Amino acid sequence: MNDKNKLWDGRFSEATDAFVEAFTASVDFDKQLAQYDIQGSIAHATMLAEVGVLSADELADIERGLTQISAQITAGDFTWSVALEDVHMNIEKALTDIIGDTGKKLHTGRSRNDQIATDIRLYLRAMVDEILEKLQRLQSGLLALAEQEADTIMPGSTHLQVAQPVTFGHHLMAWFTMIERDYARLSDCRKRINVSPLGAAALAGTTYPIDRALTAQLLDFEAVASNSLDAVSDRDFAIEFTGAAAILMMHLSRWAEEIILWSSPQFDYIDLPDRFCTGSSIMPQKKNPDVPELVRGKSGRVFGHLMSLLTLMKGQPLAYNKDNQEDKEPLFDTVQTVLKCLTAYADMIPAIITKKDNMRLAASKGHATATDLADYLVNKGLPFRDAHDVVGKLVALAIENDTDLSGMPLATLQAHCELIGDDVDLSLEASVNARSHIGGTAPASVLLAIQTAKNAMK
Repeated sequence: MNDKNKLWDGRFSEATDAFVEAFTASVDFDKQLAQYDIQGSIAHATMLAEVGVLSADELADIERGLTQISAQITAGDFTWSVALEDVHMNIEKALTDIIGDTGKKLHTGRSRNDQIATDIRLYLRAMVDEILEKLQRLQSGLLALAEQEADTIMPGSTHLQVAQPVTFGHHLMAWFTMIERDYARLSDCRKRINVSPLGAAALAGTTYPIDRALTAQLLDFEAVASNSLDAVSDRDFAIEFTGAAAILMMHLSRWAEEIILWSSPQFDYIDLPDRFCTGSSIMPQKKNPDVPELVRGKSGRVFGHLMSLLTLMKGQPLAYNKDNQEDKEPLFDTVQTVLKCLTAYADMIPAIITKKDNMRLAASKGHATATDLADYLVNKGLPFRDAHDVVGKLVALAIENDTDLSGMPLATLQAHCELIGDDVDLSLEASVNARSHIGGTAPASVLLAIQTAKNAMK
């Protein structure tokens, strides 16, 4: 015999199996949405009163009850029940306990389908705003460090081999440019998150005289979902966010790889303050860069969440399906992972200690100014391919004599090509300063890029 312990069990003749009840419940994780659920419910009730479905007194009772529940949840005094399945039913049951039968009217013209879609959008909009704030803090720290290191010379690499000298400030601005695009992606993604599903009800809309524009306005949504089937069933906005988050984490992971390499004794370009590192339980000398290593590792879980959400959605027919209960945990974890990684980087990146002499020494090896010599010969009238061949042979000679191209005597250079005059300058400073165009590595160009970025962030 049905024990009537559900808010939806009127047509059922037996109670839900205990295992099924636990298996299908989502309250253990969707209770994170409680405050957004209450926010959406107050807006919905306000609209119902505006169109005459609820009286002013009923609205006041609902607002009072929901405010009381909100305070209980904030204080940790709210009792969550798996038997009530989800955040929505827990709050609705508590509301009815507080204010009586009026609480049963809150769900008029609404379904849990459009309710959860609204909750997730409200939650994700708030989380995107928080992520954008942390990105800006990270950007500010990057700009400050790049300005400080605008003329610090280091080796630029391709294939992890010394290629050409660059400035550390220029390298840092490459990082900045990556997250500038991440910021733009998330900002654009927010526009598609900020759409109201309320009023779509279960899938077909409702017969009540609702005002969807009003609830959208009350919840600061920029638009109303134009199709009720789509509004309750798709999670592409969450997938898009997770995709943008995955790209962001990929960028942070690339930084992590460089930070880990640079802080190793083999490179020794930078030092991380002790507060961002840990030691070894057996090797007393160890100082491990655990923060960037964890960020590098955590990128994988976000990539996995993106695949999880894509797979979750790919086979679903319209409209809502219970599958969508599985969207929350990967989404929640993605948000928290990104927030934690950004917090760590925003604190750690500006605190990087640069070992300028070691960077410069590394840049002085590997014939980093070979391209500059080739360019010099081209400016003297030699075709580039011939210049490339001349310099390649000079590099081979330098390797044979265990020296760097930049350290070879002028007479040796001239013996291989009579076009080389005493005006040739293969110094690291000459190399970086020559690249003074927009986007170049010259200190003047780096400082201009930094100022442009600062102006854009104001």
